[in-house]
Amino acid sequence: MNAHTREPAQRVETVATPAGDARITWFPARKAHTVLALGHGAGGGIEARDLRALAAALPGEGVSVALVEQPWRVAGKKVAPAPRTLDTAWTALWPALTLPGLPVIAGGRSAGARVACRTAAGLGAQAVLALSFPLHPPGRPEKSRADELASVPLPVLVVQGGRDPFGRPGEFPEGTAVVEVPFGDHGFALPKSAAVTEEEAMGVITGAVSRWISGGATAA
Repeated sequence: MNAHTREPAQRVETVATPAGDARITWFPARKAHTVLALGHGAGGGIEARDLRALAAALPGEGVSVALVEQPWRVAGKKVAPAPRTLDTAWTALWPALTLPGLPVIAGGRSAGARVACRTAAGLGAQAVLALSFPLHPPGRPEKSRADELASVPLPVLVVQGGRDPFGRPGEFPEGTAVVEVPFGDHGFALPKSAAVTEEEAMGVITGAVSRWISGGATAA
């Protein structure tokens, strides 16, 4: 199976939150040692290629993946609510993510990564995985959100496309753990001229995340 091919969901769970019903799609590991909870961005859902790739690859390595759909997506709305509302929903559904009794890594892509950064420490997460972190609006590097990353008192791994207009890997502050996905844009899509395939690009993501977790991302 290709690294970016999503396996059939094993279990779908609906969780009530003050912002409406959220939905968790579980991809459980047979002998899990960690849960990786991933939220989506403001412009899409859990069908994102990087989320699918992680959900397909990591359960075989002992990591149960939980893809979380915010209430606004579950309700079929087109526009994400304010950050505070996103944080409230994520906080309310967190107990469902901890129910297996395993260390939980909080993560997500884009807006979902920001939610994870803002809430991880208060919720007791073990680490934060930030996929396509929106370091600044396109063309506005002076509007930096680097403080959201810097304020996380936990291990943080950023996985960023090499041509992401929301912040390229080299723009992140010194000391940030950043993995570059060559040629990738904000959604990790590649131009036709790229020297790598999508399968290879997804392999960069899944390989880096796997090594990060096995290397002690959840160590106390």
